Amino acid sequence: VQLQASGGGLVQAGDSLRLSCVASGRTFSSYRMGWFRQAPGKEREFVAAISWSGVLTYFAESVKGRFTISRDDAQKTVYLQMNSLKPEDTAVYYCAARTYAGDFDYPKTRAYDYWGQGTLVTVSS
Repeated sequence: VQLQASGGGLVQAGDSLRLSCVASGRTFSSYRMGWFRQAPGKEREFVAAISWSGVLTYFAESVKGRFTISRDDAQKTVYLQMNSLKPEDTAVYYCAARTYAGDFDYPKTRAYDYWGQGTLVTVSS
């Protein structure tokens, strides 16, 4: 499975961005997907996750109400819509896939078995 994230860029506080993550693999519709971010000098942190069906979504408290996650199985793509961006949202954003069944501890990096290369989001004040 390969994951290709895109959509990052330089924006001002209050702006919006939509990140995309395109996956290879024939069974994308069975994958649980997540977004994480890593700011300079900090550990990678959970941002959002979505169940294989798209019915269940999960968000970090810091982005709840501002970010949404969605998926398009026909396009093998997961999206992260980011609104009302803040300077503290500045980070490299990574998408991740969980391809096997079992308990899904979605906020933990170890819950995912494939990772994309990351896309940089910079929010200026």
